[in-house]
Amino acid sequence: MSETIAPVVSRLYLSQLAPGAVQSEIRAMSLACDAMGGINLAQGICDTPVPAVVEEAAIAAIREGHNIYTRLDGIGRLRTAIAVKQERDYGLSYDPESEVLVASGATAGLHAAVMALLNPGDEVLLFEPFYGYHVATLKSMRVKPVFVPLADGDFALDVDALKAAVTAKTRAIILNTPANPSGKVFTLAETEAVAEVCLEHDLFLFTDEIYEYFVYDRQRHIAPATLPEMRERTIVISGFSKTFSVTGWRLGYVTAPAQWMGAMSYFHDLTYVCAASALQHGAAAGLEQLPPSFYTQIAADHQSKRERIVSALRDAGMTPSVPAGAYYVLADAANLPGATAAEKARELLKATGVAAVAGSAFFSKGRGENLLRFCFAKKDVDLDEACARLRQLR
Repeated sequence: MSETIAPVVSRLYLSQLAPGAVQSEIRAMSLACDAMGGINLAQGICDTPVPAVVEEAAIAAIREGHNIYTRLDGIGRLRTAIAVKQERDYGLSYDPESEVLVASGATAGLHAAVMALLNPGDEVLLFEPFYGYHVATLKSMRVKPVFVPLADGDFALDVDALKAAVTAKTRAIILNTPANPSGKVFTLAETEAVAEVCLEHDLFLFTDEIYEYFVYDRQRHIAPATLPEMRERTIVISGFSKTFSVTGWRLGYVTAPAQWMGAMSYFHDLTYVCAASALQHGAAAGLEQLPPSFYTQIAADHQSKRERIVSALRDAGMTPSVPAGAYYVLADAANLPGATAAEKARELLKATGVAAVAGSAFFSKGRGENLLRFCFAKKDVDLDEACARLRQLR
């Protein structure tokens, strides 16, 4: 009698996460744009000039030998400069020795915070339209994102919808203000409503404030940690990519109470070891030496860029939602050929050489298919050329 041989099952296979992980539509459009030599308004590259003091300090740091590992939470000079900045701008006091983490980009700051503070199966509320990397970071930790849609058109917060989204598994809310991709700046009343939900249900608040200086039309950025009883539960995440036009440096930071910071620093060290040493000196110099007028000029310059792209989109028959902050515009693409937003983005690229991102990348399934996102943080010559090309659609 012959023996039955069990089939061989390979132990070589992808993780449970991998099959659902796809290249972001932002990166995909950047690649498609590069392939045809187009103008990239898809990715928030921010290719405006780097402040001279930041650039020169980083170069000097390399030459002075600042090329080895730093402390896991960053160099003391930069941690101190960040603490001074938070006190100056918002009256928030953080100890640079125990409450500031220099991260390898704001994305790494969120990654470390999620690893340190959340568990698989926890739920986190995000406002829709959302930034895809927030969602992907949560999913990579087996944390469930729960979307709270903002109102169509003006992106107003529906407080009742926010409250209804809270369950026994909810552990945190992510608040991105000014927001990518909508440019929404949460008002004081809306921020207070978010804080009230956090306090009522004992939730963490993760804030992405990287566009804090990109505010227009006399709008004001509200730092949620400044609200009563919120500092102890707010994990403030920001960085220098946008403010200093150094997106490729991957340099961000986290400020948070000391009781949470130790674990976050550990997980950042585990994944990234430390942020680039010499580049930290460049950012520190910027924080120390750039005057207040530098930050107000950022807003003025980008408001001018906003007006140009908004005008061009209107002329092209793509009605824009005028952003109050950040440097993106969501525009109506219903008149473009294509059944989906991704198809519309590729048709636009083919017709004009201008790359945008499918609006569906920022919404839950089935939404955003008639929207495209455009980035206007570009050199004037490139932005003006993109606007001219878009007007060809008339």
